[in-house]
Amino acid sequence: QPVAAGSGIPEIKCYLNGVKVPGIVRLRTLLCKVFGVLFSVAGGLFVGKEGPMIHSGAVVGAGLPQFQSISLRKIQFNFPYFRSDRDKRDFVSAGAAAGVAAAFGAPIGGTLFSLEEGSSFWNQGLTWKVLFCSMSATFTLNFFRSGIQFGSWGSFQLPGLLNFGEFKCSDSDKKCHLWTAMDLGFFVVMGVIGGLLGATFNCLNKRLAKYRMRNVHPKPKLVRVLESLLVSLVTTVVVFMASMVLGECRQMSSSSQIGNDSFQLQVTSEDVNSSIKTFFCPNETYNDMATLFFNPQESAILQLFHQDGTFSPVTLALFFALYFLLACWTYGISVPSGLFVPALLCGAAFGRLVANVLKSYIGLGHVYSGTFALIGAAAFLGGVVRMTISLTVILIESTNEITYGLPIMITLMVAKWTGDFFNKGIYDIHVGLRGVPLLEWETEVEMDKLRASDIMEPNLTYVYPHTRIQSLVSILRTTVHHAFPVVTENRGNEKEFMKGNQLISNNIKFKKSSILTRAGEQRRRSQSMKSYPSSELRNVCDEHVPEEPAEKEDLLQQMLERRYTPYPNLYPDQSPSEDWTMEERFRPLTLHGLILRSQLVTLLVRGVCYSESQSSASQPRLSYAEMAEDYPRYPDIHDLDLTLLNPRMIVDVTPYMNPSPFTVSPNTHVSQVFNLFRTMGLRHLPVVNAVGEIVGIITRHNLTYEFLHARLRQHYQTI
Repeated sequence: QPVAAGSGIPEIKCYLNGVKVPGIVRLRTLLCKVFGVLFSVAGGLFVGKEGPMIHSGAVVGAGLPQFQSISLRKIQFNFPYFRSDRDKRDFVSAGAAAGVAAAFGAPIGGTLFSLEEGSSFWNQGLTWKVLFCSMSATFTLNFFRSGIQFGSWGSFQLPGLLNFGEFKCSDSDKKCHLWTAMDLGFFVVMGVIGGLLGATFNCLNKRLAKYRMRNVHPKPKLVRVLESLLVSLVTTVVVFMASMVLGECRQMSSSSQIGNDSFQLQVTSEDVNSSIKTFFCPNETYNDMATLFFNPQESAILQLFHQDGTFSPVTLALFFALYFLLACWTYGISVPSGLFVPALLCGAAFGRLVANVLKSYIGLGHVYSGTFALIGAAAFLGGVVRMTISLTVILIESTNEITYGLPIMITLMVAKWTGDFFNKGIYDIHVGLRGVPLLEWETEVEMDKLRASDIMEPNLTYVYPHTRIQSLVSILRTTVHHAFPVVTENRGNEKEFMKGNQLISNNIKFKKSSILTRAGEQRRRSQSMKSYPSSELRNVCDEHVPEEPAEKEDLLQQMLERRYTPYPNLYPDQSPSEDWTMEERFRPLTLHGLILRSQLVTLLVRGVCYSESQSSASQPRLSYAEMAEDYPRYPDIHDLDLTLLNPRMIVDVTPYMNPSPFTVSPNTHVSQVFNLFRTMGLRHLPVVNAVGEIVGIITRHNLTYEFLHARLRQHYQTI
């Protein structure tokens, strides 16, 4: 399951943005993710488990409400609820939030993460549901971890997998302050440096990812395995050699075991002492480099946050450089790997380095090393992932210290602004490398120079209200569109076309009925206003379509033989690209609705059609439950057995189409189109002129950054 590689956050972000990545929420992906991250973290790779936990939570959220899995086909439950993309997307949002809450013990941060980083479409009712899900995840994890580790079930002492400990001054030290107003200036500078380091990290990782896409991924799968083994080998050698050659043997003291007088860490002295590594050093001394490298990443972060005077500036600088390069190389190999904890550890080393320099070389005695380590971690992580609100709340909840709110937010904002000046966040970079049409939160201001008519697709593939099976099969097999406009043509001699052909007659009658409905509404509105409808509407209302018997002669076939087709899509043997004139290609089409590909295939599979000698009322009707029975894996048109279908039969699609889709005018600003797409969760947006004729259609592809800039360049050239 190759999609299980990496953190999974870019893929979940794409899914919540409205793009389905194949296999991203399958049960096999979950199993590979869970066992893969277990061994990659335990094996000593510079990866974290928080990103994969978010992905795992999203998979659980997607699969659990469905009560079925493609990997477990024999297990079937008749559960008809939550059978739509919108419901499934909501559950994925809740699952991703639960993953963050379990990883950091931050339920509010998980909710904000799902809102800020993931979901494109958010409603108010979803907020408390996601928050309740995050709270439940934190409660469950806390219950089991506390019971297993301490044996006291129900004590709730360990809220998350990653706990930063408590930052607290001792009561005896009156001069101790977690941070002062003067420190904010240093925090801003650290935010700038963190943004630069994050931009450098993202740039290097992007180049590595491009190299892997060109030289590793096209080759046999064994090459990916060998690359992962090479990274493991190099990481092991670097960690061992750096600890043995570059590490310093420092004297053990009481401050190195239980923290200095300014700190009260909520762990015993034995636990702290056990995390200090001697590693070829004499008795009563320890190796500071090995203490960072040979501990679990969470323990190393706690060492940097709460131990004072145990790491020399040279050791911190070398550790930061080595960890930076190895973490950048590791993120992107074919193993489940997160980025949160490596970025936090790397940034914490940077923060402790700054604190040591301020204390030793500048003489600022009031500097609280743990605070600077936390701010450094926030600066580097913010410079890499470019998150602000959710990351601030996650760090505040992880530290249990609300006073850190202001410095963390300032640092993250400065780091994000600095990094955005050079490139995007790491997740957006990997989304772009995959070529996913991700929609941003808003468009640029200059895009308002474009209109809907500038970006729409004018070459339409459409169906009629009543269409032959052979035409539907041809359209579905020769296109990959997800939805098709349901249209009728506007012609002056429609009565002649109606003669002798039931198919064309049914289509024209449907158009007339829709016009009569609109005209009737206009007449009632006019009568209520003590006025009269216009003469044109009065003529339409008074016109009745006569029921004329079908003739034996097939008038449509004769027109086809004369190379003149009033309804070219009814017969697939004419290619639009070859035989249609410009007038036929862009003929006036009245829009009546949209119908999905999955709906058309379901109608064909279930044989919903009628013969030309029958009325459309004789066509079988399907309920909504029957139409959605195969969700989310509808049958494919290429698997359809054509021998079971009569190509001359007719399908009436009007009972199953969406008769009132969202539409825009050709003169609508691109920003309005973009906001409508994002807020309503659309996939297709017909462009309709003032008289109800469809002139084009806008899809997600037409709103991507690259497409809009290409059209803007064309717009400037025409000017």
